[in-house]
Amino acid sequence: MSKMKTKSGAKKRFKITAKGKVLFTRVGKRHRLISNSPNQTRRLRGTATLDPSDAKVVKKWMPYG
Repeated sequence: MSKMKTKSGAKKRFKITAKGKVLFTRVGKRHRLISNSPNQTRRLRGTATLDPSDAKVVKKWMPYG
């Protein structure tokens, strides 16, 4: 049996933790930051966990996690 392929867009955007949660980087921190308020810029720092219903779809895209 051949290997299943990982969606290349998903492997660039998501990371699966050891417990199986899916981490993602928040949107809105790349460019045009001067239009954001400082509060919004601070809120967008770091990574966040994906909702379990959306994580189920992402895990199908990344079969080998």
